[in-house]
Amino acid sequence: MAPGLCGYADALGTLGGGNHFAELLQIDEIYQPDVTVNKKRLMLLVHSGSRGLGQAILQQHVERFGHHGLLADSEQAQAYLHQHQQALDFATLNRQLIAQRIFKRLGISGDCLLDLAHNFLAPATINGISGWIHRKGATPADQGMVVIPGSRGDHSYIVQPLPSASSLYSLAHGAGRKWQRSECKDRLSNRFSVEQLSRTRFGSRVICRDRQLIYQEAPEAYKPIDSVIGALQQAGLIMVLARLKPLLTYKTSGRRE
Repeated sequence: MAPGLCGYADALGTLGGGNHFAELLQIDEIYQPDVTVNKKRLMLLVHSGSRGLGQAILQQHVERFGHHGLLADSEQAQAYLHQHQQALDFATLNRQLIAQRIFKRLGISGDCLLDLAHNFLAPATINGISGWIHRKGATPADQGMVVIPGSRGDHSYIVQPLPSASSLYSLAHGAGRKWQRSECKDRLSNRFSVEQLSRTRFGSRVICRDRQLIYQEAPEAYKPIDSVIGALQQAGLIMVLARLKPLLTYKTSGRRE
């Protein structure tokens, strides 16, 4: 059993902090005529995970074994992989519940188009070499189309991966930060108020009532998504299917949810 699994039940259906968010997006541009998205419908993107459960599993493992490896077929390794899968399942359920809560509040319904993890361990065989691949902030490129999000003030993209061993069958999972969190408020507070950061250049609204977090997650703190998408295209790793524009980004109401 994963450490304190029942203790994380209260976190189910909540986003958490950091760069986690839920966002309503409009399909802004379709680049491939046969892409199966409907421009008349909005899309909901939920970025959240196991709410600390995965981290607790790792800490428990390190406390017991240090940073030494385990034989893949050992009882200890199999126990760890079982806990690891519990965390992935927890994260999937968490995203589903977040989506359901939002749909219920808005009085709408929707279908799940994709659900992917970007922090996980998986067996892999690459160029004939079998082993394990640890994706940390990397989206798998061998499980169908993916969304690569920008900051809350930038576009996001739906892409079709072109799997390649050169990238370990992985892609960037987002725009990526250009500033450390600790420096964001000092850089931005003289230029933008909290109210100004609650609106984006698209006119979309950002709900984030944590004054520190709204500066840490400002669009200016992230790389332009087009530069990331362009690099992936140039490397022959993706085909861009559609571009998405944010309408509403939810991070935190500032109270326990």
